[in-house]
Amino acid sequence: MPERTLPEDSLAVWAQNLSRTYPMGSGEVVGVRGVNLAVPRGEMVVIKGESGSGKSTLLAMIAGLDRPTGGRLVVAGLDLDGASPEQLTRFRRVSVGIVFQSFNLLPTLTAFENVCLPALLAGKPRERVEARARDLLRWLEIDGRAHHFPSQLSGGEMQRTAIARALINEPEIVLADEPTGNLDSRNAVSVTELLADLNRSLGRTVVIATHSSLADPFATVKILLKDGSIVERAGK
Repeated sequence: MPERTLPEDSLAVWAQNLSRTYPMGSGEVVGVRGVNLAVPRGEMVVIKGESGSGKSTLLAMIAGLDRPTGGRLVVAGLDLDGASPEQLTRFRRVSVGIVFQSFNLLPTLTAFENVCLPALLAGKPRERVEARARDLLRWLEIDGRAHHFPSQLSGGEMQRTAIARALINEPEIVLADEPTGNLDSRNAVSVTELLADLNRSLGRTVVIATHSSLADPFATVKILLKDGSIVERAGK
């Protein structure tokens, strides 16, 4: 059993012998197997690997969107495998912010309304939520598109809106699953730099699962997955 070398309150993510398998016919498919991981708070983590290597499965478990089938996983101080549905719901709303490749914006809401929604669902006062949303959209330089619907936004504008939505509850950890996969090269660079700035300037822990090498220069921790296992790690 690997030793925990850092005090618990300094860790954003801690996984011990973490596994996720999926039943298929009379057998099973392995998504993640035997992952041991300790990520201090404030790191910029880049997870790499070929398609099917387990990147998205690992990120989904860290996000509380999928449950491990083996091992332990503690994220932002919450033991996810032992958490109740209510604890997981609050965790996903408050402790982590998630940025998806496909943006996942609600098409019937404006950019501004999409950004506000998670904080309103968390029960925060509307006036404070709206002020925070305006600040985020201004920081991300899309305040002029605040009242446009997703169908009226470019790919880069939709991803910036998704980043603002991920930040509205001031989460400790920002998770991004192939955040530049649907963007052209210029917007891909810009979004990567924004995520790096979240880490460097605001001290957020950022975990990116990606095929791209754009985030590599900003990473403080690099992890390579193959067949669901960590085969290489560099950094802290």
